[in-house]
Amino acid sequence: MTKSAPTMEDAAVTFEAVTKNFGNVKALDNVSLAIGRGEFMTLLGPSGCGKTTLLKLAAGFLAPDSGAVAIDGKCVNDVPTYKREIGMMFQNYALFPHMSVAENIAYGLKTRRVPRHDIRQRVAEALALVKLTGMEDRKPRQLSGGQQQRVALARALVINPTVLLLDEPFSALDKNLRASMQIELREIQRKLGLTTIFVTHDQSEALSLSDRMAVMSEGKIRQLGAPLEIYRRPSDRFVASFVGDTNCLRGELLGAAGLEAVIALGGAQIKVWGEHLAGARPSATVDVFVRPERLRISVSDEPGTIAGQIVAQTYHGGHVDLQIACRACSDGLLLVRSVGDQAMTQWPAGAEVGISIDTEGCAAFPAA
Repeated sequence: MTKSAPTMEDAAVTFEAVTKNFGNVKALDNVSLAIGRGEFMTLLGPSGCGKTTLLKLAAGFLAPDSGAVAIDGKCVNDVPTYKREIGMMFQNYALFPHMSVAENIAYGLKTRRVPRHDIRQRVAEALALVKLTGMEDRKPRQLSGGQQQRVALARALVINPTVLLLDEPFSALDKNLRASMQIELREIQRKLGLTTIFVTHDQSEALSLSDRMAVMSEGKIRQLGAPLEIYRRPSDRFVASFVGDTNCLRGELLGAAGLEAVIALGGAQIKVWGEHLAGARPSATVDVFVRPERLRISVSDEPGTIAGQIVAQTYHGGHVDLQIACRACSDGLLLVRSVGDQAMTQWPAGAEVGISIDTEGCAAFPAA
């Protein structure tokens, strides 16, 4: 179930009109965001969009030039990192190579002068939580990449943080290990009910892990919402093109009524969600963003389809990606995702085809 958006008053973490400049570069531009207690919030965007800067403001590694950062309702602009009770997991894990697994995990507790008996108990609990019981005497060099990551996660969790901050923690892992660690992290986060802020540039990672996600570009939040909402109802062209695979088809607006628009695309007519075409006049040029799984292949010249020619096939096991030359597509090539493997033999390279559109999830905007 999707968590409802928190207010600034009852949120675990808030950024209120925060701005951060690095010389002439505006890394964050008047950003406001409220993150609920126990929520898994992902900051998603390309390199340089401001997501890591926002995370560093929460951690206390940076201070805002203007605006306020609050944790549990208290402004922390002037509170040092070690007093914020946050857990942080870095991209490179940052483990001490000369310390054992147990000593690495216990480090934050020792700096907080936790009694020795309590440290032993909490380290044992943290090891069990990340499934590393029995490895407490090993050094980091004796561990695999996934095990090192679990140590870093245990070190962040053992202090019982108010907020867990994760800065692209899976980027160094191979695909299979990355997927399994994503599942484990989400299970642990839900079990502990821990407020989590997760930074990534990987769209599939953000879509699969988040309660809500903030899509960022050029120091601003372009859209904030649940993954399904953002995937199906992108708020602007940037979000539509950045989040997930998509095609951009150029068409002509025939008319609009309420939130529904009728668009002509290469001889076909479709009805799409027209929220962003308010004020556009009939005959205006529009761009329709269509997910590759919403396209269907049929024989050429079938009524109501767009004409195309198969250029290439890419087999992925569970599905086949087809690259199709299509005049209606803005870059000339259309990506179609066909479930199963029948497309490999049914639609060979060079075949003339018709393409129909399932308009669920399509988004239309005035042409750029």
